Amino acid sequence: MRRLSYVVALFGLALIMPIPFMQGGEFKLEPGFTLLFTGKTLDGWREKGAKDKLDGKTEAFKGRFKVEGGVLTYVYKDKLKGNNYIETTKEFAKDVHFKFDFKAGKGCNNDILFRGTKFDIVPDKGETKDVKEGEWYTYEMIATGNKIEHKINGKVARAAKDAKATASPIVLRAEFGEIEIKNIRVKE
Repeated sequence: MRRLSYVVALFGLALIMPIPFMQGGEFKLEPGFTLLFTGKTLDGWREKGAKDKLDGKTEAFKGRFKVEGGVLTYVYKDKLKGNNYIETTKEFAKDVHFKFDFKAGKGCNNDILFRGTKFDIVPDKGETKDVKEGEWYTYEMIATGNKIEHKINGKVARAAKDAKATASPIVLRAEFGEIEIKNIRVKE
């Protein structure tokens, strides 16, 4: 009888255990989206303005941008400070939907630039006043013609109607503090 109780308990645990893993945020690429970041290297990116691509590399600007464990981290300490930019090697001329998941770290004040517009990620301030350090969020930028809408977790944080409708790469700016980014994707 006791053995049967153990078997039933173990079977019950086996049924329950997969649930947190499935709900725990396993990433699934949405239909129509393509990855811009594999989580392994900086393929498809370059230092802003540079001709050389970062393909096959796991860091840029001497480690200011660093790929570790499937995440792109902006490291901010000692000599790894200042404004540094990486951009997609591809320019996006048409309507585009850009997304990534991020976790703002200590002192985070970092930006996304596209078609002459800038969006700041600064926890507890301005357009990201609801963003808290150490928690994961989803950022979205939806560009339609000269209109760009920025969202955090599906909620509109800012909309601009004066963006340039010309071709532009997507630029990530490491300004101050730390941030982790993953699942960078785009839909054209």
